[in-house]
Amino acid sequence: MKSKSLVQFIAMALLVALTIPLQLGGQENQVNQNEKEEPFVLTSTTFRDGGKLPLSMALNESGCAPDINNNGGIGGDESPQMSWTRPMRGTRSFVVILFDHTDGFTHWGMYNISPEATGLPQGTAGMAGSPFGQQVDNDFGLGEQYDGPCPPTNLTPATHEYVLTVYALDVELTLPKGSADFPPDGEILFHKLIEAGREGHILQSASIRGFFSAGT
Repeated sequence: MKSKSLVQFIAMALLVALTIPLQLGGQENQVNQNEKEEPFVLTSTTFRDGGKLPLSMALNESGCAPDINNNGGIGGDESPQMSWTRPMRGTRSFVVILFDHTDGFTHWGMYNISPEATGLPQGTAGMAGSPFGQQVDNDFGLGEQYDGPCPPTNLTPATHEYVLTVYALDVELTLPKGSADFPPDGEILFHKLIEAGREGHILQSASIRGFFSAGT
């Protein structure tokens, strides 16, 4: 697992980087006043914003979801369905991240999603070898795929907050290829997003959040 403080610092730096294009008022990111853009909005049929994440999203390991009979994992370990509204003109790719805001933990990172996409389907989008985009190794170290919530039951708070975010960029991202032992991970993806934000390449972003506890 990655250092919590380091990952949280990267996430905060990304938020700062996202404000830079707005502060600079660069022409590339300004909406033409005669062509008002619709708000960029993210929704999901898998969970509602501010609600409880379903068992379908939980990691399929013993202890990661309520299991009265202690028979093993009952989570579906499926990435959520998500849809977003029409992005700003000039969008060339999307990035999607599911981040445990409580623990500073990246569960899913996908980049270079087609600019023609208006969302991702449940389950298949987050599978290894997904055709919908390129994925990074999650912080479980289980591979370049989605792996769902599994907050520790012996630590407080027991309930964690998860933030699902989609970014619209006017570029595609190039991440280092890495190796079998050190594949590109969530930390590297965050660094690339920080760099993109500083250079004014992040056009829009939208987030929804949900909550999950493995104990209840």
